[in-house]
Amino acid sequence: MSTIIATLGTDRARRLRAALTVLLAAALAVGAPFYFAPFQVFQLTMVLLYAVALAGLNLLVGFGGQISLGHGAFFAAGAYTAAVMLDRYDTGHLATLPAAAAGCFLLGLGFGVPALRLRGLYLALVTLAFAVFLPPLLKRLEPVTGGSMGLTVDKPQPPAWSGLAEDQWMYLVVLAVTAVALLLARNLLRSRVGRALLAVRDNESAAEVMGVRLSLHKTLAFAWSAMFAGVAGCLYTWVIGFVSPDSFSFVVSITLLAGLVVGGLGSLYGPLLGAAFVMYVPSVSQDVSEAAPGVVFGLLIITVMFVAPTGLAGLPGRLRATVTRHLPRPPATPDRTPEADSAPSTEPNAPADSAASTEPNAPADSAASTEPNAPADSAASTEPNALADSAPSTVPNALADSAASTEPNLPADSAPDAQPDSPAASEPTATDTPADPAVADAEPVGAPPRTEKE
Repeated sequence: MSTIIATLGTDRARRLRAALTVLLAAALAVGAPFYFAPFQVFQLTMVLLYAVALAGLNLLVGFGGQISLGHGAFFAAGAYTAAVMLDRYDTGHLATLPAAAAGCFLLGLGFGVPALRLRGLYLALVTLAFAVFLPPLLKRLEPVTGGSMGLTVDKPQPPAWSGLAEDQWMYLVVLAVTAVALLLARNLLRSRVGRALLAVRDNESAAEVMGVRLSLHKTLAFAWSAMFAGVAGCLYTWVIGFVSPDSFSFVVSITLLAGLVVGGLGSLYGPLLGAAFVMYVPSVSQDVSEAAPGVVFGLLIITVMFVAPTGLAGLPGRLRATVTRHLPRPPATPDRTPEADSAPSTEPNAPADSAASTEPNAPADSAASTEPNAPADSAASTEPNALADSAPSTVPNALADSAASTEPNLPADSAPDAQPDSPAASEPTATDTPADPAVADAEPVGAPPRTEKE
């Protein structure tokens, strides 16, 4: 019962700690645009929309176990969907978000069907081909996409009652959409679809035996991933206000995949960390070396992979395991305690041991000191056989009985009276009248040896 109560208490404390962490993070995120400069607020906004794109890629690669190098193409499709609706059809900004999500979901669903029979590097090459040929296609569709010149659209303006600047309002809107997207991804992974994706990633054969439809869930993985990328592309159009084919080259797909790997595959917090890496590391690389920022970017990726093979999300656990391994271990407790060592002294045989320890050889020493050779001399002078039969029944047994009795100083003759049932008491002693006439003349025990004249 106490174990159950302790477990419930631990779960409650863990939930409370998680809730406090979420509230603290939300407070910091909401208050961030009021303490940073406009450019820094813009960078934070870009981190949030990249996190939405990486959350979709994490569903496909981290939890679905499939490789995609064409995620930038879905990102571009969502961005152009919102731009075309805003520029050509003059729709509201909020209407472009579900349209971009639905359009990219259908595009991912259609693209996932031919990719069902592909896996590994073959699937990666097919998705990379999609990311490579999309920018030239957008340039050819100049009446719709604006060609190489791209499209310029208006940014969402803050309402008059809010009193916020444009960058602050844009940040809060993107923050709300990002929070909903991450919550949707979390709930999706905890649903039946998410468990099926995990089963497909771990072992396709076992998942199929368990009743999971591989074709359906693989296709859905592409569809969900494309939907999140389309939402991120729509937010990109809102924040930047301009789209062009050159902004969505295949390098974007490689960068997104690298950001997810650095952030942590299969982690709910990995997309946020990977988005920060994608946004800030190129600017840091540019500051370090204006001639070769790509070299610095690549070296930073290699360094992170050596330090944190499981990504930045798994770095705290790795550090904790390293510290625990190097801490001194507590000394091992002995199997027996001092109380256990002294336990045998309380057992029933303890009095016998104590009696033997107090006077171990007193009776034997006294017998040897008083009459060292009396029985032997008497046996040699009279009848050896008769006295040999009686000697073992007198001296040794009497001394043994006296040693086992509670009064060790009593004479040997009194031992048979103290223990009448002992073997020594049932045998005749030296003082009794012998039944055999041959031993009638034998001296009693303790008498001086007889001489020849006697």
